[in-house]
Amino acid sequence: MVRTGRHRLAAVGVAAFFFAGTACTAHQPVHPSATSVSAARPGGSGSAPSSSPAQTSPTGTRPSTGAVASPAPGAVREPAALTAWLPPAAPGQPGYLAPGSDPSVLPGPILIADKANNRLVVVDPQGRVRWIWPQPGELPNGQTFLIPDDAFFTRDGSKIVATQEDDFVITEIDPTARTMVWRYGHPGIPGHGPGYLWNPDDAIMLPTGDVVSADIKNCRILRLRPGSPAPVWTAGTVGVCRHDPPTYYGSPNGVFPLPDGNFLVTEINGDWVDEIDPAGRVLWSAHPPGVRYPSDSNQYAPGQYLTVDYSPIGQVVIFDRYGHEIWRWRYASGPNRLRYPSLAEALPNGDILVTDDHNDRVIVIDPKQNRIVWQYGHTGVPGSAPGYLNIPDGLDPLPPYAYLDRVLP
Repeated sequence: MVRTGRHRLAAVGVAAFFFAGTACTAHQPVHPSATSVSAARPGGSGSAPSSSPAQTSPTGTRPSTGAVASPAPGAVREPAALTAWLPPAAPGQPGYLAPGSDPSVLPGPILIADKANNRLVVVDPQGRVRWIWPQPGELPNGQTFLIPDDAFFTRDGSKIVATQEDDFVITEIDPTARTMVWRYGHPGIPGHGPGYLWNPDDAIMLPTGDVVSADIKNCRILRLRPGSPAPVWTAGTVGVCRHDPPTYYGSPNGVFPLPDGNFLVTEINGDWVDEIDPAGRVLWSAHPPGVRYPSDSNQYAPGQYLTVDYSPIGQVVIFDRYGHEIWRWRYASGPNRLRYPSLAEALPNGDILVTDDHNDRVIVIDPKQNRIVWQYGHTGVPGSAPGYLNIPDGLDPLPPYAYLDRVLP
């Protein structure tokens, strides 16, 4: 994929940003200046500023009229006990954020699956790199950790489950011991028999210890159990990749837990999102509106769901179970254009954390103001030095604000 455009980043402190020889406060949001986005609350105080372009849907219809709800908080736990493995920022350690970023929009650090750099990175709200795994030479002989595209914390916060879609494996990592503790799949070898995967995606460990995952090219969803050589439950049919759940799934790329014990499944083929119960029964199916390639749909708030459009002109869309649009972010050009975004997660304040994969950045969007309010990574400039990413494909806020913390009781 050809990468274009540059976005200069500046070293930042906790209170202020310094760039081009001047200082400005940390609460100055980045103003959009591109083509179109639907307002979360048209005409209200949360509308986009007057300098924004006209707000329309991607198909030119009227803007959304639904109101974005506040994400429901999960159980709040003491963060220090969950992330004792995370070292403090070094005295005077610089942070690297795009000018205008507001660190206060994040509740804490975030975990990023930095795919093309073959690593997991923890970055704090000030843009300081706090943790990297694995470091060069850290893995034992014979072990590899390649092209991670997703990473989520376990419910107790003690482990990380990473999906290496294009290496065909799922890996559980102990961040305290800095070791792999479990792996399913054969690195570099796709397949569909016991112990094999073909482009797994969004593996998440449930409180029971089982792991649910989409298996894209096998057109199935799986429940895995560490220690078991084969899936303990499967839905879908290998080799039949069309929307007719629960017998067939059209290239599923996400299966996210919901508060009631059900799951939200995303199907690439045909643009489908389904809610299924633990037995695989389908409760509803809907088309995320105006989306070409849905990716990693999950719950934004009760009755509201969040998806991204993994396309050259990417989108973030909030919708309901009937496929009605509630809010949309879409720009065809300019600094707010997304290029192949793959995942969006809600933050406790209602903002949306997004991996903008082929722009080499992670951003926070305020859906009430329709603004990018935080950015880590140089837009369209890949790298591995502090302040740079290379196809960031997955993320999860650190506990107690991780996806499972937010959605599970």
